[in-house]
Amino acid sequence: MATILQTHSLGISFGGLKAVQDLNLTLNEGDLVGLIGPNGAGKTTVFNLLTGIYLPTTGDIIFKGESIVGLKPYEIAAKGITRTFQNIRLFSELSVLENVLIARHLHAPYNMVHAILRLGKYYRGEKEMRDEAYELLKIMNLAHKAEEKAKNLPYGEQRRLEIARALATHPSLLLLDEPAAGMNPQETTELMELIGFIRDKFNLTILLIEHDMHLVMNICERIYVLDYGINIAHGTPEEIKNNPRVIEAYLGEGA
Repeated sequence: MATILQTHSLGISFGGLKAVQDLNLTLNEGDLVGLIGPNGAGKTTVFNLLTGIYLPTTGDIIFKGESIVGLKPYEIAAKGITRTFQNIRLFSELSVLENVLIARHLHAPYNMVHAILRLGKYYRGEKEMRDEAYELLKIMNLAHKAEEKAKNLPYGEQRRLEIARALATHPSLLLLDEPAAGMNPQETTELMELIGFIRDKFNLTILLIEHDMHLVMNICERIYVLDYGINIAHGTPEEIKNNPRVIEAYLGEGA
């Protein structure tokens, strides 16, 4: 299986605080990998590094054989890395459909000249993107709410909309930041099935941060564990579950 992403001794400091230290992460094509750890362990900081929100203090990030350090977030998204957020960040006043279409325009099948002159390629491209957006909403069971404002969706549906918007950028690597946060047990079970489904349907590699250990242990093939910005363990769910250092730092909390 080909490697899609690697970090080499990745780290970032904020003043005297080392938020992430010497992180060596490997993701292969088709992987479904978890990133867990206590609150403040540096998990979301890792996502911010991978997506260009933060510039690393040390180390490198290699995606599909090329360094992406120093690229802007939109440039990294265009290369195929996209994410959802721990705190939902939808365009709340726009419709459900418009939220997905905005993301789909990252790879619009026409250029500015076509749009300004309203040439045939522009109209064909707009129809193609709208049809694709509806298909994504169908997958997320949101097509019947396409014209509703995003802010009016229940919490679990807003989470699914965020995933649909991420998929609209045509990623090869999808980063999910606590996708089950705020969900009830039934919604979490449905989410587990959804994550596995979209991984296979869209040929994705998925890295997810999650505190729900039932979800992590049941869908992730490998797990990295962070504590105070340091990777203290890496292995299969069974290996992580029985790792004394992980139990002491995290699982022992009853997380």
